[in-house]
Amino acid sequence: MEDLEALAGAAPSSREVEEGVDERLLARVRTALSRSGGPVTGPVVVDALRSGGEPLGTAGTLRAAPRLGAALVGAGALQVLLDEPGVTDVLVNGPDDVWVDRGRGLRRAHVRLGDEAAVRALAVRLAAGAGRRLDDASPCVDARLADGVRLHAVLPPVSPAGTLLSLRVPRREGMDLDQLVAAGSVPAGWALVLRRVVERRLAFLVSGGTSSGKTTVLASLLGLADPRERVVLVEDAGELRPRLPHVVRLEARHGNVEGVGSVELAELVRHALRMRPDRLVVGECRGGEVRDLLAALNTGHDGGCGTVHANTAADVPARLEALGALAGLDARALTTQAASALDVVLHLRRDARGRRMEEVALVGRREDRLVVVPALTAAGAGPGWADLAARLDLDPDLPPDGAPGGSALAGSEARLLQEPPGPGNPGGRGGPRGRADPGGRAGAEGLR
Repeated sequence: MEDLEALAGAAPSSREVEEGVDERLLARVRTALSRSGGPVTGPVVVDALRSGGEPLGTAGTLRAAPRLGAALVGAGALQVLLDEPGVTDVLVNGPDDVWVDRGRGLRRAHVRLGDEAAVRALAVRLAAGAGRRLDDASPCVDARLADGVRLHAVLPPVSPAGTLLSLRVPRREGMDLDQLVAAGSVPAGWALVLRRVVERRLAFLVSGGTSSGKTTVLASLLGLADPRERVVLVEDAGELRPRLPHVVRLEARHGNVEGVGSVELAELVRHALRMRPDRLVVGECRGGEVRDLLAALNTGHDGGCGTVHANTAADVPARLEALGALAGLDARALTTQAASALDVVLHLRRDARGRRMEEVALVGRREDRLVVVPALTAAGAGPGWADLAARLDLDPDLPPDGAPGGSALAGSEARLLQEPPGPGNPGGRGGPRGRADPGGRAGAEGLR
């Protein structure tokens, strides 16, 4: 769509979108394009308009081109919303029931899509453009469009009221950590902690609900990595865009209309390990790939990270257990793997005030259970702060934002943050993990 907009000088306005595209003009352009047999680009649409016999003039041609392009290969009347800066989601509940999220919650959009047949035709065309089938025999589809937009569509009778469309717009330009702090998404006092987490190559998960900003935060933290590192990204859909010079991407592939040819995330994680990664990243852990990621982090691939859906940081263990079960791991095996592989959970929340990081927590094990211990919260330092500060070479008596406490641990939490005595560790606790610890994972591990 970019070349069409460049020809016209700007995207069509909301009013132009509501007015729609003249059906006779659209049919004429379709006929001309079918004769050309080439890809639908801006110049091709303009040539088709000019060759149709009906004079539009230069200004009229340039105004019509983007709208026709949207109707032919884009998202139709929704394209103007998708192209609008700041839009994260566009949702269609019906021909006259369109909603848009510009980062501050859903608002009704003044866009009309005609009738139910037009909405269905749009959904089917978008799915076909992504190489997916959408019809009565296959009434649900999840796909990625050519411009990176995530498409989810449902047809009746699965959706009794009519065709439903959900479009997730990827961030066009990433935000660095300083920008997240300036936007209020990350507390200013936590920035140094997050930088140290990346620099010391602690393995971490970014958790949160849908559309809470997990991908944005993960990309910004990856941008803090050493530019000499080779980062291998494994994603279901390419959303991460870290500002690093050496990034390799692997993306899962869904089966074709016959249901064959799929490549799952778990398989890609195994391939990624053979690509000499300095840092392995799984965009979203939501299935059996969690087993392969944990196995990788337990075999010398430190500094790995990913995202996971969870309501709170404390819910992450239950979520990992559920994902591990999909890969054939029982709760005990998952606990052993995750407690050894993961260091930190960064939890995000989205509410009426926006998207923000609300907790930094340590991953550990209590008896035979995987647990997450708060280190930093909105209320101040938690029981895990002293151990996290030790790992990051920070003063445990000076928690970020001047929050009181955090250095004194008591009861079971204090015992949790101690490694049990054993050979080579008679005192029960050693120094911080990470690059500053020559022993690496063989040295002190705190929450282990």
